[in-house]
Amino acid sequence: MEVEPPLYPVAGAAGPQGDEDRHGVPDGPEAPLDELVGAYPNYNEEEEERRYYRRKRLGVVKNVLAASTGVTLTYGVYLGLLQMQLILHYDETYREVKYGNMGLPDIDSKMLMGINVTPIAALLYTPVLIRFFGTKWMMFLAVGIYALFVSTNYWERYYTLVPSAVALGMAIVPLWASMGNYITRMSQKYYEYSHYKEQDEQGPQQRPPRGSHAPYLLVFQAIFYSFFHLSFACAQLPMIYFLNNYLYDLNHTLINVQSCGTKSQGILNGFNKTVLRTLPRSKNLIVVESVLMAVAFLAMLMVLGLCGAAYRPTEEIDLRSVGWGNIFQLPFKHGYGVCSMGLERLAYLLIAYSLGASASSVLGLLGLWLPRSVPLVAGAGLHLLLTLSLFFWAPAPRVLQHSWIFYFVAALWGVGSALNKTGLSTLLGILYEDKERQDFIFTIYHWWQAVAIFVVYLGSSLPMKAKLAVLLVTLVAAAASYLWMEQKLQQGLVPRQPRIPKPQHKVRGYRYLEEDNSDESDMEGEQGQGDCAEDEAPQAGPLGAEPAGPCRKPCPYEQALGGDGPEEQ
Repeated sequence: MEVEPPLYPVAGAAGPQGDEDRHGVPDGPEAPLDELVGAYPNYNEEEEERRYYRRKRLGVVKNVLAASTGVTLTYGVYLGLLQMQLILHYDETYREVKYGNMGLPDIDSKMLMGINVTPIAALLYTPVLIRFFGTKWMMFLAVGIYALFVSTNYWERYYTLVPSAVALGMAIVPLWASMGNYITRMSQKYYEYSHYKEQDEQGPQQRPPRGSHAPYLLVFQAIFYSFFHLSFACAQLPMIYFLNNYLYDLNHTLINVQSCGTKSQGILNGFNKTVLRTLPRSKNLIVVESVLMAVAFLAMLMVLGLCGAAYRPTEEIDLRSVGWGNIFQLPFKHGYGVCSMGLERLAYLLIAYSLGASASSVLGLLGLWLPRSVPLVAGAGLHLLLTLSLFFWAPAPRVLQHSWIFYFVAALWGVGSALNKTGLSTLLGILYEDKERQDFIFTIYHWWQAVAIFVVYLGSSLPMKAKLAVLLVTLVAAAASYLWMEQKLQQGLVPRQPRIPKPQHKVRGYRYLEEDNSDESDMEGEQGQGDCAEDEAPQAGPLGAEPAGPCRKPCPYEQALGGDGPEEQ
């Protein structure tokens, strides 16, 4: 009986065609070792490397889109809930029927105080939190605090609303500082992945040219603010699809309003104490808040699951390089629109602003071809013209014949805001591109924004002309100081950067088991290499001997024992 051949050939045995296979390569024991254990014969190293870095660049773009979408959803939910909540609590009938003598106006005033006043202290702890948690985890924690604020509206009491508002106020500056740091770092990564060949030629220790990531940073900031400004439009969805069904028209709410625009004082004098025709059912309010809560939770998942780390985890969880002393060294809506068009058209005014700002964020890309000062000066100039125009504009209450002017002005103001925000964030990322500077500079930038919001909160009862005068003076001073700075930079004067104390490292725990020092700046790294190069020359011994000086890297066993090498034993 003839034996059937095996289903699979035996390794090392000659095939039925003899000692060579169909490609002419000897098979069996005489086969070359490279053919048995070597690389795939059609492997193209250059093509695989190109594909690898293309995936890396797509990952960076994914990170930017995920972070932008997450912040847009977060702010859309926060602004929409806060706006709906304040309108409901303003109505006298709603307060008396729903909550009796609980004192909702007093709770709302303390809640607004917590949101506007608490960020003043953010300069003290924001860099510490970013260094301790890391950039990505700080973003996730801040978005979670916004979601916590949304969840407390299920049970509106003093002990739920006010503490959550204070916590939210504490998270505002860390969220924006970590977001600015994150976008800047993504642009640096994209440059590294796009120019990997140049870095291979220069060597791994050679840093990219200063400002080389600026074009990518400009593009990423334009993408981010195009998404973020849509949050103002998303915030109006609860108003349009829910609350507008219960509001009185302007003939009721504005019946006692006598003056608008530049002649007005405070927020809106004479506004009716009742704005709701009928009270919304509690079940409907719970449905709306549940939808908002689901969106806030989705934003948290996007930041957690889709945003990659800005740096390696071991580069950020350390407080020894913060430098505490240096923190202190760096140190139209109501009066015009609602007054004339009524509360029921507030949502559409803000949508006009949102769409104008979102579409105009792309104009920031003009900085790729024009000097970087052009978008910033254009945005400031547009706001200057609008502010001067508002000085002489006093629209009549309850008049809708010229409502298109309000939408046009709101959209133009959004254009100026988009140019200013995109330009400023890009400028900071260019001037302070070092890792150890970014969290500080973005903290200071958004802290000053929080101070400005606090000043506006304090001056809410001033006449409109006084508010416009403060805005005008501030705008002129900001534009003049920026142009003065650009002139100094063109003259070659480098801005002074306060020294951050060099951390004194001890080899303890898992953190410094790697070869490189994750908290070491580029300048310190170059100095350290130079010192080692000087010390190695006179210590050269016989062949195979290890250097005995302080520049020798202790082995992992010595590091685990807690020593820095033989010199400590």
